[in-house]
Amino acid sequence: MSAPSSSLPLFDDRVLADPYPSYGGLRGSGAAVLLEEYGVWAIPRHADIAAILKNPDVFASEGGVALTALANQEILAGTVLASDGAQHAKLRRVLSKQLAPRAMTALADRIAVRAEQLVTQHTASGRFDAVALARHMVCDTVLELMGLPDADREVLAGAPATFDVFGPHNARFEQALPLAARVVQALHEHLVREKVPAQSWMGAIFEAVDAGQIAESDAIPLASAYTAASIDTTVLGLADCLVQLAQHPEQWQILRRDPTRWAVPAFHESLRLEAPIQGFGRLLTQATDIGGVHLDAGEQIWLLYGSAGRDDRRWGDDADTFDIRRPCNHQHLAFGGGPHLCAGIPLAEIQAGAVLRALAARCAHLTLDGEPVRVLNNLLRGYSAAPLAVELTPRPASSGMSARPAEACQQGSVT
Repeated sequence: MSAPSSSLPLFDDRVLADPYPSYGGLRGSGAAVLLEEYGVWAIPRHADIAAILKNPDVFASEGGVALTALANQEILAGTVLASDGAQHAKLRRVLSKQLAPRAMTALADRIAVRAEQLVTQHTASGRFDAVALARHMVCDTVLELMGLPDADREVLAGAPATFDVFGPHNARFEQALPLAARVVQALHEHLVREKVPAQSWMGAIFEAVDAGQIAESDAIPLASAYTAASIDTTVLGLADCLVQLAQHPEQWQILRRDPTRWAVPAFHESLRLEAPIQGFGRLLTQATDIGGVHLDAGEQIWLLYGSAGRDDRRWGDDADTFDIRRPCNHQHLAFGGGPHLCAGIPLAEIQAGAVLRALAARCAHLTLDGEPVRVLNNLLRGYSAAPLAVELTPRPASSGMSARPAEACQQGSVT
């Protein structure tokens, strides 16, 4: 049998606007499907992607994260995202202490206060933009952690463009190159030793440089990678979560009745359903089979995180349904996996949970107040604006009805 292939234009506007029917077709075609237009193998199923992420010796990040040689060889080479083995571990270790769950837990009270203040500010009129609230929250937090609490959030405004650079050489790629360069230049201008405190992400990076753990040339690329990853995944995921809750009022009421229990699961369910980063590449270091499809060394695969989140083999017949009580929804692949599992998961959970709990205490009802505006990006999926309306309440919701208890988390498919 010949290997499955497809003429699907994965990065065309009409597909990016609603990729899920196309993903379903790819999952039905096979474990690995050659995308003829790009010369890359799409991996659309949850189990295969999860296994690949745990096997970096065969499926390397170096030279294969993006779809163009320009991005892989000149932009990403040597970065924490596009490195493997000892080099990846060395770069990741620099911020491990700052991003550890214990360090993030110590921030929880400050983040909760910030969330309450921002929710009060943004919802005061009874209407707000979910994206603006999420970005305000996340950018302020990340700038503080980077060591630039007084910097203008516009320093990070071009960060989404950096993700377009990971895609094929299309119009979005061309437009993104100068924007991404400006973001890096802005970080070079602001992230200097004289401006950042020692007890900050950037302070830790400079300390690693001085200790000879990393090169001086690694400092800003490392900061840039962690800054972009810390911002856009959380902003887009949180904003989408708010849109989903507005579209599913019964889910909002479940969360309001017990926000301590359901706020973080609601965030993970939105990440599962609408992965903010829809895919990343890997490069085969040796010949291997994926689900019976033979691939040669040197070929590139494209891991479809957005497809994995809708895979009924893993999530059941209701994989397309938003349900914050879904068992084990934190096992989605929107944060990657294996050695490259996102180091900022605890920070993302704390921020999203704080905003959702603050909204649950203040807002009895949450509804759409217009059509959300979809972002078209080679990698990112989310909204540039999402107008919502709220009915304010002076006190938190009382626990009258009990939500269905969470089921035990088991590996494998949900049946």
